[in-house]
Amino acid sequence: MSKKTLSIILLTGIVLSACGGQAAQATETPTIAPATTAPPPTNTAIEATAPATDTGEAEATATLPPSPTPTDFVPENGADCVNQASFVSDVTIPDNTNLITGEAFTKTWRVQNTGTCIWWSGYTLQHYSENAMSAPASVPLPVTNPGETADISVDLVAPSVPGSYRGNFVIKNPANLIMQVDEDSRLWLIINVSSAPTGTPTTTTGTGAGGANGSTSSTPGTPSSSSSSSAGGYASATCAFTTDAPRTDQVAAAINAYRAENSLSAYTVNAQLREAAQAHANDMACNNLFVHNGSDGSTPQTRVATSGYVASSVTENVYGSYPPLTPDGAVTWWKNDKTDPNHNLNLISTQYSEIGVGYAFFDNFGYYVVVFATP
Repeated sequence: MSKKTLSIILLTGIVLSACGGQAAQATETPTIAPATTAPPPTNTAIEATAPATDTGEAEATATLPPSPTPTDFVPENGADCVNQASFVSDVTIPDNTNLITGEAFTKTWRVQNTGTCIWWSGYTLQHYSENAMSAPASVPLPVTNPGETADISVDLVAPSVPGSYRGNFVIKNPANLIMQVDEDSRLWLIINVSSAPTGTPTTTTGTGAGGANGSTSSTPGTPSSSSSSSAGGYASATCAFTTDAPRTDQVAAAINAYRAENSLSAYTVNAQLREAAQAHANDMACNNLFVHNGSDGSTPQTRVATSGYVASSVTENVYGSYPPLTPDGAVTWWKNDKTDPNHNLNLISTQYSEIGVGYAFFDNFGYYVVVFATP
């Protein structure tokens, strides 16, 4: 073979070797089909990276577009889908929750999507009427398919002036139209606001602090402690406690509803028994008591006698806690108390025919008293 021929062969081999080392590998960027349903909440962006090489040359990478998040997600709702909701429960801040002035809190409603449209961030919760409680302009809803429930939360602040407040909120669709909720369109909250406590409670804080002490059931003239010094009056209660007539009415209503469930006639609310119950609630609030004996040694029987009610038998349920239970909550506590079954027995007793209810609030504690009696 001639040297010229050999040179040509060697040159061809070098060229072919060079082409093989630099051949580009075609890469195709994956695509994601448009989402038609809500993505899993834990989806994260997926990144595809070319295998690393030791050539020292830049690596080629292909990055997939981020998967849609609940905020980005826009469903394909039909033009004729129905926007409708149903209230399920108050997850936080049930009606008549007690708060202090300026207290920050979060209200959460649980609502079911009873329509045919998918909710997404284009649906918002907005203040509608009465007190706004520093609500933001709007709160986006989470992605919620028909039939599912959503917890809708809004951060609020209690008013700076003590009193009872209500705020009404509505859900608006992406067209800014108000959605129907059950037979109404409003989601609301009701709070009772009091001044910040001026003292520190002397018992451990927490639901049921101090306990709800057992009932007493005895006849006049047989007090369960030393004789009362208040035969001519009630114990002095000089602290800045507050009362709440609607709460006492709600307790009586809850008790009578429970009696109706047990096919029992309703208790009659008596003004004199209510006076005796309120006097003890005031005494409990000002003296941090969770017992039936008053700070002056009084008993349910002597307090009823002071009211002018002539009873053949008397008993009493009391409850005190921080924070206060709702009226329904207090009645439920008595119903379910296993430590002293007399609490429940008093609620459904056939021995008593009349009741009086008292409630006092002080230092962020709420105190309930129910006096049961028979003339």
